[in-house]
Amino acid sequence: MHSAVLLIEFGSIILALGLLGRFAGRFRISPIPLYLLAGLAFGEGGLLPLGASEEFVATGAEIGVILLLLMLGLEYSASDLVSNLKAHYPAGLVDGALNALPGAVAALLLGWGPVAAVVLAGVTWISSSGVIAKVLGDLGRVGNRETPVILSVLVLEDLAMAVYLPIVTALVAGAGLAAGSLTLAIALSAAGLVLFLAVRYGRVISRFVSSDDPEKLLLVVLGLTILVAGVAQQLQVSAAVGAFLVGIALSGEAAEGAHTLLSPLRDLFAAIFFVFFGLHTDPASIPPVLLPALALAAVTAATKIATGYWAARRAGISVKGRWRAGGALVARGEFSIVIAGLAVTAGIEPSLGPLATAYVLILVVVGPLTARYTEPVALWWSRRRAARREPEQEPVERTEAPAQTSVGD
Repeated sequence: MHSAVLLIEFGSIILALGLLGRFAGRFRISPIPLYLLAGLAFGEGGLLPLGASEEFVATGAEIGVILLLLMLGLEYSASDLVSNLKAHYPAGLVDGALNALPGAVAALLLGWGPVAAVVLAGVTWISSSGVIAKVLGDLGRVGNRETPVILSVLVLEDLAMAVYLPIVTALVAGAGLAAGSLTLAIALSAAGLVLFLAVRYGRVISRFVSSDDPEKLLLVVLGLTILVAGVAQQLQVSAAVGAFLVGIALSGEAAEGAHTLLSPLRDLFAAIFFVFFGLHTDPASIPPVLLPALALAAVTAATKIATGYWAARRAGISVKGRWRAGGALVARGEFSIVIAGLAVTAGIEPSLGPLATAYVLILVVVGPLTARYTEPVALWWSRRRAARREPEQEPVERTEAPAQTSVGD
């Protein structure tokens, strides 16, 4: 009987997610907010709380995080990461300073303490690579001059996560300074080793994994990723970081084949992950944090636009491209929820989960709008300011001309 209930509940969740995804696709919006709302509806305090399938959903959510980071790693080769880091690290520093600081300050002002401040800093810092990539494709901007700048900022954020996630993992686990330093040292050593092996022996690793049979390629890549993620978690390093490093180590035909095979699995388990996060958020806890979430969303939308504008200007992009780059970076999504989920699972601050949910819901909806309209609105505003200045300057020129004539006479 328990098995039948589990199948009914889990099947209903997947069917509902499919219908929500179809609805979002019809209106060209990200399905992430709809998945979060579905989790709120099925969770404790929601319209239809789940019972039997919650533990199964939790396991699926963990696999979702692993696949999200694996697929992200597959997007970049180790050499691309190294070259991007050398060329665009100032943009990464500006991005971190402008966007992590508001989250940390907000947590301290709310009285949540330093650990929650570090967590909320990450929530407000990391843009949503998935949402931004989809928006750029929908708007036909993949070939634009500013797009490499946008991708460089996203890559640097992803690299920073390899350092940031172990720190957060140690902090939320209550590890002391020595244990936390050891965790970070292990993570950095692992990341450095994987990058070295990927640059030096990437073709050998990819050749070992690669297979003409899709079934064998899928099993080897998926098994290797989950194995490495489990070892990483056993070493008190984030499983997500382990999956990300596996993705970086693969390149060429192996990476392309794995990306094609794993994309449907990633979409399925990522959707389950968002539902799982919503399950652990009581809908009644969101209204009290809605105003702070709106304020934080407004501030960090502005700081992301400033980040993209500065990075594009540094790369020599035109004014229009600078505004487009800034507007495209606003969306937050999957990784903000991943970071907040670490704190929610550890019970760091009860209000942090609801705040992060509301914050992501706001910016995952606003992000595609800023990507589309930041440039025209900014240009309209600049033309309006220029038009206001012209009438003020004309009378000055008319009064000066007669005065100069009279003096000359």
